[in-house]
Amino acid sequence: MVVSLPLVLAAAGCARDKKQDDPYRSDSVLSELPFVYKMTVQQGNIITEQMVNQIELGMNREQVRYVLGTPLLTDMFHTNRWDYIYTIRRGHNPMERKQLTLWFEDDQLVSIEGFAEPDPAAARAAEQQEMLVVEVPDWQDNRGIIRRTLNAVGLETADD
Repeated sequence: MVVSLPLVLAAAGCARDKKQDDPYRSDSVLSELPFVYKMTVQQGNIITEQMVNQIELGMNREQVRYVLGTPLLTDMFHTNRWDYIYTIRRGHNPMERKQLTLWFEDDQLVSIEGFAEPDPAAARAAEQQEMLVVEVPDWQDNRGIIRRTLNAVGLETADD
């Protein structure tokens, strides 16, 4: 009886009769506790606004694929539509979802729908960013004491 009571409680805690909207959400009562670690889970194509800014209407499929990568979903019944979907769940936070849909006609990009609209001016500004100049200091004689002693005695090495 003592052993079966924890089993019954554990089974009751794992089973709930209310349906949740999130299919990836665990039904365990223990998973909702704040001290239980939950991994960050990300799936799909990572698409940034900088990547979307590089897209222009009129690009062909290969150019779009070069910038954004291969789409996560390509529907064989709607070959002119590419869907880029990205989801991330950080710990106990709700899942974030970003979706970008591209429409093609005659192998040319004609429409972009989703979380970000392309801004060609921002893409040009990113290309024309100020050039970074790094000054390298002159070489200083930081050889070790043994090498300096050998050079002082006249027994110079071949790599000097």
